[in-house]
Amino acid sequence: MSTKIEFLGYAAFEISTSQNLKILIDPYLNDNPQSPLKVKDLEKVDLILVTHGAFDHLGDAGAIAKKFGSPVICGADVQAHLIKEGVSPDQVKAVVWGLMVEEVGIKIRAVESRHCSFIEESDGSYLSGISLGFIIYADSVGIYHSGDTAIFSDIKLIGELYHPDIGLVNITVPSSARARGTRKIIAGEMSPYEAALAAQWLRLKYVIPMHFDDPNQFDVHSFVNLLENMTSNEKPHIKVVVLKPGETFTYEPNKEG
Repeated sequence: MSTKIEFLGYAAFEISTSQNLKILIDPYLNDNPQSPLKVKDLEKVDLILVTHGAFDHLGDAGAIAKKFGSPVICGADVQAHLIKEGVSPDQVKAVVWGLMVEEVGIKIRAVESRHCSFIEESDGSYLSGISLGFIIYADSVGIYHSGDTAIFSDIKLIGELYHPDIGLVNITVPSSARARGTRKIIAGEMSPYEAALAAQWLRLKYVIPMHFDDPNQFDVHSFVNLLENMTSNEKPHIKVVVLKPGETFTYEPNKEG
């Protein structure tokens, strides 16, 4: 029994379970130059998770939901936006921190993400709500997606309570975002050091860094080096898996330990 995690660039992932269920997280595909998959290429989507309403996370959730009739788990602001886009209200499930739901046989727990969610609608109105992280229990593995969180001490509590095995953790901002507009971005919502510390707090078996568009970014190398040098007798050794967009990590629990 194996679970496959394909990185699609930025914060987008496709999880494939041993039962051939396809789960998309933050499906920023069509306008994502790094994604090898576009909406037209998708053949099956069983579940969509959206952490918040930023364009590079909400992405093509509406188009995909309408194409496949997939249920969507998200915050209330994203729910309202998708219904405005024509997604059936029956498909869109709003959740808040701590709530655990089950869709298509997959258990999903929503957890806190220290970030904002904001959508500007075409009519000039605005929607805002809480950002989410998710723990996806697929097969016999717990997969944590951090969204765009900043570091906060209760990440340690998330690890103690929910025991995720694999973390998809934001470590920087995409290089293209650093160049957008006139502002100068020095660090992402979590710096490489903060992300490495969060991975330790979560006591992960594997961590897959994300929220970048170039695996050769300095922050990616910095994260790997930091985490590999942060282990001690009191802390678990976490295996770092750096994926290029289009690459897949396969988790096989029977080969662990």
